[in-house]
Parts: sequence; structure tokens; C-alpha cells
Amino acid sequence: MSTSQAIKSKNVGYTHFVSLPLTLPDEMVTKLNNFKNSLLQTNKGLGIDKSILIKPNTLHLTVQMLKLSNTSRIEVAADVLRRVSPKVMDALEQRPVYIRLKGLECMKDRGTREKAYVVHAPLEVIGGIPRLKRACRVIIDAFVEAGLVLEKDANRGLLLHATIMNAGNRKSKTSGKTEPFDARTIFAQYGKEEWGECYIREAHLSQRFVYDDNGYFHCCASIPFPEEKQGAFPTMKNFFQKMFS
Repeated sequence: MSTSQAIKSKNVGYTHFVSLPLTLPDEMVTKLNNFKNSLLQTNKGLGIDKSILIKPNTLHLTVQMLKLSNTSRIEVAADVLRRVSPKVMDALEQRPVYIRLKGLECMKDRGTREKAYVVHAPLEVIGGIPRLKRACRVIIDAFVEAGLVLEKDANRGLLLHATIMNAGNRKSKTSGKTEPFDARTIFAQYGKEEWGECYIREAHLSQRFVYDDNGYFHCCASIPFPEEKQGAFPTMKNFFQKMFS
């Protein structure tokens, strides 16, 4: 991937990102809410509070972080996403994308289980992950070519994951710094948890820290993914039965 048009880093935070919102079945929402309530009741004193726990209606996969400093750059980014839609559909082979979230991991280079900053649920794409990664790469390359990606981010590897806990959502009242949390008991209890299967309906250009009425990040632009068939989440067994029947 060429980085010749990648922009130089500026001393401002990320303002937007390309996200894949996850459409969750009711039972998965219930499981995540029970997880949150359990942690708040049983892990007091370990640096865990409500602010670091991700709400189910904001659960997503991050494709690319962006710094869009003005309205003009936001409009350019929205246009880039819309124009790449046909290529994304081709990369997905015109088939819907279902994923399974299972277990927990600490984000690499972001602390340890004892002093964690980001805990996420690894994903498994039902039917294989290559086509989803291809689609994400199509999106990333388009933003790089448009000069909208920071130079330091242009060659960063793609790690598709769903963040469950993020200490970055809070700041210390005294130091202003991000304080880690102790995740050891969380991993002991939920490290191999089967969170469930969900569906990716679209890709968004999302604005950070701003939310729409549905509770998800403000959508500046979106493109569709292939439509879900018959409104059902297939299990892995059913998927392969259909594939080879």
C-alpha cells in the first residue's frame, strides 16, 4: 500500500473513524449487560467502573482511525467511503457477513491483565475472515490514496476486534492520565466466554464522542454490506450445512 499521500501527524486527537457497527441479537445484548452488571458488583476496588464498559449499542469493529480537522475534510472522507462501495461489495462476494465473538484478549502493547487498558473480544467470521479483511483493505487503501490517513497509521496492521472495556474512556481527576484496571479476575471468569454471533449491516464514517438517537456514534456517511438473508443469524453448523448441501 502506498503511503505517499498519507498526511503528517498533527497534535490533535482522532476525530472520526471508519466503523463496522455490529447488529446484535437480543440474547447477546442481554449477555453483555449481565457481564457489565456483574463486573460492577463484584470487582469493586480493581479500577473498574461504568465509564470503561462499552455499551452494547456502540459495539463495533474499527477499520481506520482518522483526524478530520474541518467540514471540508469530513465531506471528502464521506465521498471516499461512498465511492468505494461497489468495490467493497465485490470484496465481500455479495454475501452477508456474520461474525462470532469469543473470549477476551488484552490489546497488544496496551498493558497486561494486571494493568489493562483495553480488553476486546476476538472475532471469527463465519465462513472465513479473508473476504471481510479484503473489504476493509479496500476501504483503508481508498482513504490513504485520498490523503486522509496519518502517516504513522498508513502501514499499521489491521486487527479486527470488538472492544469490551476501554480505560481511555475515563481520565484520572488528579493526574488527567488514563488509569489502567485489574482484569485478572475478569479473564478467569470470562476469558473463554461465548458472546454470540452477530451481523454486519454496513460501514460508517463515524464521529467520535457524538451520538445519534439510536445511541451509536454519529454517522457522517455509510455504505451497505450485503443484506442479511431471512433475518436469521446462522450458527456455524447451519452455515456449513448450507455451504455443502
